[in-house]
Amino acid sequence: MPNPWDTGSAVALEQMGFEALATTSAGCAWTLARADNNLVLDEALEHLRTIAEAVNVPVNADFEGGFADDPEQVAANVKLATATGIAGLSIEDSTGDAAEPLYAFDLAVDRVRAAREAIDESGTGVILTGRSEGFVAGRPDLDETTRRLQAYAEAGADCLYAPRIETADQVSAVVAAVSPKPVNLLINAPFMTVSEAASFGVRRISVGGTLARTAWAGFLQAAQEIADDGTFSRFQELPNVDARFGTREP
Repeated sequence: MPNPWDTGSAVALEQMGFEALATTSAGCAWTLARADNNLVLDEALEHLRTIAEAVNVPVNADFEGGFADDPEQVAANVKLATATGIAGLSIEDSTGDAAEPLYAFDLAVDRVRAAREAIDESGTGVILTGRSEGFVAGRPDLDETTRRLQAYAEAGADCLYAPRIETADQVSAVVAAVSPKPVNLLINAPFMTVSEAASFGVRRISVGGTLARTAWAGFLQAAQEIADDGTFSRFQELPNVDARFGTREP
């Protein structure tokens, strides 16, 4: 379930045969010259609508932390997200506060439960993914991560996700902790293949902002060469992008 960051990248991934896609809040933010976690709610909703309308495959939304702290406001925002045409969304438990990087356990669970209730009330059938961000937010405690994921599953999350786990033992522990509910695995470095992840029981893989970073790498390296050296050596063996999109109508 790779992560496009705009309409073109979404359509290209669909054309390659991927059966589902996921948005990336980081990839979207970079198109606006901002760091990750700096979108506002209306921008995020518009981005979700744009990607969902561009393709005919299911789109899972990176909905960050629901753009609110309070469970009731999370629920209200989730209900807005369900109206954009997405097939799934995730709710994170990170706060953005370096001193307290994760929501208190009970509040974190209440936020997932509120998202579940909002989805149920929407009647859309959107899949809810509960994310525990300890390994992202500087709290890489596997026991606490699995405790939270189990609680999110009990609160109604359909899928569970602990981004930045990166060893076979960690993957196995997370899968076992929430079984039989499915686990999403983030692969943002070449530490595991699709077939290896499947052998550990992983049911879904996403890549976060890493495809977008790959595109940015090529752009920045080529532009920096021009700025520094006045040469254009990277302008070779480039794809025919028109050929990929040439048959699409406005």
